[in-house]
Amino acid sequence: MPHILLLEDDTEIRLGLEQHLRREGFSIVAVGTGHEALQAVATAGQGPRLDAALLDLSLPDMDGLDVLRAIRADQVHRGLPVLLVTARNEEIDRVLGLELGADDYISKPFSARELAARLRAILRRAVPVETPERPPQLSFGPITVDLDMHTARVDGQLLDLTRREFELLAYFLKNPRRVLTREKILQQVWGLEYLGESRTIDAHVRRVRSKLGEAAAAHIETVVGVGYRLGGPAGG
Repeated sequence: MPHILLLEDDTEIRLGLEQHLRREGFSIVAVGTGHEALQAVATAGQGPRLDAALLDLSLPDMDGLDVLRAIRADQVHRGLPVLLVTARNEEIDRVLGLELGADDYISKPFSARELAARLRAILRRAVPVETPERPPQLSFGPITVDLDMHTARVDGQLLDLTRREFELLAYFLKNPRRVLTREKILQQVWGLEYLGESRTIDAHVRRVRSKLGEAAAAHIETVVGVGYRLGGPAGG
C-alpha cells in the first residue's frame, strides 16, 4: 500500500482527500502546515517510508515551494515523487514548482479521480522497470549515463540530477538523432496515464540543459512545434 504525505491547510478539503485516497488504496499521513510536513518527512525513517507527497502551495505558515525545496535538498528523500496541489492560477507558480523538481501539478478545483490517476502515474514512474539485455551505459558526445549506477556525467564530471531529470536524459540517450514529440516523452518518461501539459517537458528540459553546461546542452535540440532531438538528424 503506497504511503503518501498529504499537505493541505484546508481542513475540510484535507479530510475529503484523505478519505478518497484511502478508498483508492493509499495510506495517508495528513498534515495542515509546512512545518508539520517537514517534521513528517524528517521522522519518516522511524515508521513506514514515504512513497510520494501531495503538497499544497498556499499554506498559513510558509510557502509550499519551500517544503518542496527542503525535500529536494534532503539526501534521503530527494527522489521522493512530488505532486503539487494548488489553487494558484499563475503559470509562474506552476513552472517554478517544476523547475524546483516537482514531478507534476494539479490545480484546484480538480476531481478526486484525476488526482488519484496522477498520483498513480508518478508512483509507477518511481519504480524502476527492468528491461532485458539493456546496455548498462549510454553515451552521446561528452554525455554518459550509467543505468545501473543511476549516474550521469559530462566529460567525466558527475551531474546532480533529480530522478525525473535522469530519466529524461537517459530517454534522450536511448533515442539519439530521433525527433521525440512532447507527447511521446510524456508517455515514456512520465507514464501512459499522465494527464499534464507539455510545459512540464519544457521546464524539465531547461533544467537538464542548465546542468549539462552550455557545450553539452547544445546537443539537445528544440524541434519547433514538435519536441526535441538529441543531436542532428542521422547522416547529418
